[in-house]
Amino acid sequence: MPTSNAFDVSRRGVLAGGVATAATATVPIAAEAKPQSAPASSDPRLPVTLKVNGKSAQVSLDPRTTLLDALREHWKLTGTKKGCDHGQCGACTVIVEGRRINSCLTLAVMHDGDEVTTIEGLGSPGDLHPMQAAFVRHDGYQCGYCTPGQICSAVAVLDEIKNGIPSHVTEDVAAAPGFSIEEVKERMSGNICRCGAYANIFDAIADVAGEAKERRA
Repeated sequence: MPTSNAFDVSRRGVLAGGVATAATATVPIAAEAKPQSAPASSDPRLPVTLKVNGKSAQVSLDPRTTLLDALREHWKLTGTKKGCDHGQCGACTVIVEGRRINSCLTLAVMHDGDEVTTIEGLGSPGDLHPMQAAFVRHDGYQCGYCTPGQICSAVAVLDEIKNGIPSHVTEDVAAAPGFSIEEVKERMSGNICRCGAYANIFDAIADVAGEAKERRA
């Protein structure tokens, strides 16, 4: 005598059940898959005017563009180098409104109307800035990749000391900081030279500052 099995199904039942399931599942999926009309997008770029190396110019930039990329890609000033792109090496140092900054860490739109000086604006091959000439005299570079940032930073360092801006190693912040190897080492600590030309870099800075040479201890 055949035994009854609750799981016995007929071929017809399987096919009928499959068709019903497919029909039920297909209707909402088809409705959800209806293409949506994309909203019209306006041009996301913004006009940015910078006075770079004494010349004013306006470009349209994506607001996410860094000052570093704007200088390199739109102003074609490739002397400013992209090193770590995280503000850790100093290769991208430029001078903005008299202050040195890492151009990879700031957006170009934040400096609309500002005056920017890059390595190209400090001097030319036929008319070197005193700091550029000192770096040549004292062999303050090897591979040269960090050199533009080093020089821009060094120029700003001497201005900081001249203007009485203290550093973390200034003993008396109420008094004008003097020129010393400790001051220069602290102020230049954000500019990394992987070739290790630090002693020569200090000699170049000291030369421009009019100080006697000092070597690292």
